[in-house]
Amino acid sequence: MRLQPPIRVPERIGFLLLPRFAMMAFFSAIEPLRIANRISGRSLFEWDVISKDGGPVNASNGMTLDATCAIAQAPVVPSLAVCASFDPEDSVNDSLLDWLRERAASGCVLGGIDTGCFALAAAGLLDDQTVTLHWESLPEFRSRFPRVDAVESIYEVTPEGFSCAGGSAAIDMSLDLIRRRHGDNLVKRVRDQLIHDPGRRPASRQRDPVIPDEPGLQKIIDLMEANLETPFGIGELAARLSLSWRGLERLFARHMGMSPQRVYLDMRLDHAHRLLRETRHSVIDIALACGFASASSFTRAFRRRHGLTPSEWRRRS
Repeated sequence: MRLQPPIRVPERIGFLLLPRFAMMAFFSAIEPLRIANRISGRSLFEWDVISKDGGPVNASNGMTLDATCAIAQAPVVPSLAVCASFDPEDSVNDSLLDWLRERAASGCVLGGIDTGCFALAAAGLLDDQTVTLHWESLPEFRSRFPRVDAVESIYEVTPEGFSCAGGSAAIDMSLDLIRRRHGDNLVKRVRDQLIHDPGRRPASRQRDPVIPDEPGLQKIIDLMEANLETPFGIGELAARLSLSWRGLERLFARHMGMSPQRVYLDMRLDHAHRLLRETRHSVIDIALACGFASASSFTRAFRRRHGLTPSEWRRRS
């Protein structure tokens, strides 16, 4: 899943399955790669299924999947995905964390699927990086690991690592890998086999915003959406509800699992993402249209979220 192409083809990827991993997310990551191999008529991708002891692993749906090897015998691979779901830290111990650190030190690019980032963050491998994981786990993850920039996107691929929200988001991430390695034509053919909607983008939200029936909260969201070019200050938004700054933050934390600053910034970056993709406006024009005072401040925020500058993202897309 790494950004840089491998030295050799087939590209080999390791999948570490933690107990109660999300089987749907795991298969969603594997199936596009399998189909790409079949359509191309050659082995473009290979994978190893790894468990802590080499034995079968129980998934969250109660089914069991055999592993091909234990972590002690796992081959060195360019990329390694940690697959988890419920209670991701229950199976994390010092030996596993040391093994993940050793893999990272050897040059392996590590990533998380669903809640796999909990293990990587516990190993200290995600500080100051941008990652995503299932929306249900985001509030707890942000609380446990404040040095990690955790966002509610479909997937994130940066030079340092990769992550996806689980479920069908793993399809999107694997399709992105196929596109980067082998082009749009193969991706289209794989997507046709999967009957997959191409409309979703990496920065798309995992779910439609659910605004609870809380007096005033919808009003604030509407004000944010209507004022992306000239954003309100958080204090001014709070005053619209006769709340203090801290009161507004508590309201958003209770009902949306994140701060009003994060919600507002995500809205502006989502809008910027659409403009970069769908228009030919310059980076500075897009920055100003999305409420950033300069191209440099926009570039910093965009890079923290996507691992690329706006110009780099546009060229690659």
